Amino acid sequence: MVQSSYRKVKEEVFHLKRLTLKPKCLDVMAGGLVVVLNAVYAQQNDIYTGYRVILRRNRRELTAMVDLSNDLVKAGEIGLFEEVSKALGGPAHGAVELELTSRPQSIEYIKAKLDGHTLSTPQIRTIIDDTMGNRLSEGELASFMTACYIRGMNEDEVVGLTQSIVATGETLKIGKSPILDKHCIGGVAGNRTSMVLVPIVAAAGCYIPKTSSRAITSAAGTADVMETLCQVSLPIRDMEKQVRSIGGCIVWGGAINLAAADDKLIKVRNPLSLDPKGVLLSSILAKKKSVGAQYCVIDIPVGRGVKLNDMTEARSMARDFISLGKRLGITIESLITNGEDPIGNGIGPSLECRDVLAVLEGSGPHDLRDKSCQLAGTLLELSGKAKKGAGYAIAASMLDNGKALAKFKQIVEWQGGDARKLNSHSVPIGSCHHRIIATRSGRVSHLDNKLLSRIARACGAPLDRGAGVYLHMEKGDMVKAGAPLMDLYAESEGKLEVALKVFNTYEAVEMEKVVLDSLRE
Repeated sequence: MVQSSYRKVKEEVFHLKRLTLKPKCLDVMAGGLVVVLNAVYAQQNDIYTGYRVILRRNRRELTAMVDLSNDLVKAGEIGLFEEVSKALGGPAHGAVELELTSRPQSIEYIKAKLDGHTLSTPQIRTIIDDTMGNRLSEGELASFMTACYIRGMNEDEVVGLTQSIVATGETLKIGKSPILDKHCIGGVAGNRTSMVLVPIVAAAGCYIPKTSSRAITSAAGTADVMETLCQVSLPIRDMEKQVRSIGGCIVWGGAINLAAADDKLIKVRNPLSLDPKGVLLSSILAKKKSVGAQYCVIDIPVGRGVKLNDMTEARSMARDFISLGKRLGITIESLITNGEDPIGNGIGPSLECRDVLAVLEGSGPHDLRDKSCQLAGTLLELSGKAKKGAGYAIAASMLDNGKALAKFKQIVEWQGGDARKLNSHSVPIGSCHHRIIATRSGRVSHLDNKLLSRIARACGAPLDRGAGVYLHMEKGDMVKAGAPLMDLYAESEGKLEVALKVFNTYEAVEMEKVVLDSLRE
């Protein structure tokens, strides 16, 4: 009881401590919300490293962590790193009011999770609210991610986290039905099924507000590929109007305030490639819930070189998506697909875009067409637009009769692009080119998704839209010595040379040895 009373008194003192300080902008990014005080001055005011403070200036307010220095700032000054300066309205003149505050309750919940306790939905919501209010340091938020990774999350916690993330952003209000969506957990190079699926589904009379990501470690994300043709950063109200009017859109999710807390959690997870299963499930499902999805198909690629290489783990994840979807009001079907080699021929924004357009035109890579029709057909069956077992045929018919291509061009036009002369050959690619030739005969036994993406990135993708890799073979093909394996495209000779060095360093294409006579047969 004495200790509790002491803590209460101390917190009240914290809230009474207020200082008015002269800002000094530090032209450096700290990687978080951090301010610097003069060490002697701070200690005279009972402020120490790691303390939390509330900052106010020009009607703006934020919470930051304190660091101390006798060199960077003088007594009565406050050093503002770039992130804090921007959050307070930029380097404009004006005193900064500082108020000491106690640490948030969510830290106790994070410690409880580290100790193996299950968190309630209100406790999870408090953590997310403190995250959005910048009341948690990156280290504390990383501890939460670590706790979820080590201790795991039960279904109640995943649902609670999903609902908490959804509550931090806006939600789409299309006012139409059925609302469909699709997601792939990633890892497969060239896997641009969304750009084929969306126009198929919209042409079939459904509504699909597709938000997609940009590349992080891959050669292109769907948003990067779509951006070769039109805008992908749309205001949320424009997105609603577009989907309501023509049935679909393909936009960058990062430009829209949907499930806003997810971006902060991703920023913490990325440096260590830390993907706690429960947090990954929440991240995906929060985006689906935010766009109002009623039906959703999840693509789970499995195999060597992708995120999941264990079939048991893939089946478990598939069941989790279906079960969680029921609790969140979303009917979900999970498809476990082969992720052992790339989909399509192109790897890189423009090259992948050419593949998509070729499929929409009625030709193109057979594996991209087939997988897109599988996913689209499943969605059509889930939503009742197709009878059980008939979805694939309806999806394929939308490609064959040209309705999907017409719908795609309509989407491009709505998003500010010019679709009048758009075709699979009109998308420009890199002017610098080098062909990789097979040095011996054999059967292609493996194409490494990660290494091929690394080569394409060395070419300049995704920032250089025309850069990347074009494959002339796929797993299982027989090739003779001297036959083309792949073409490298870049927008400068220097990047092409770097890409060749990367290709020669790693074995992105593995081949089985065969005797030449067997090839002649």
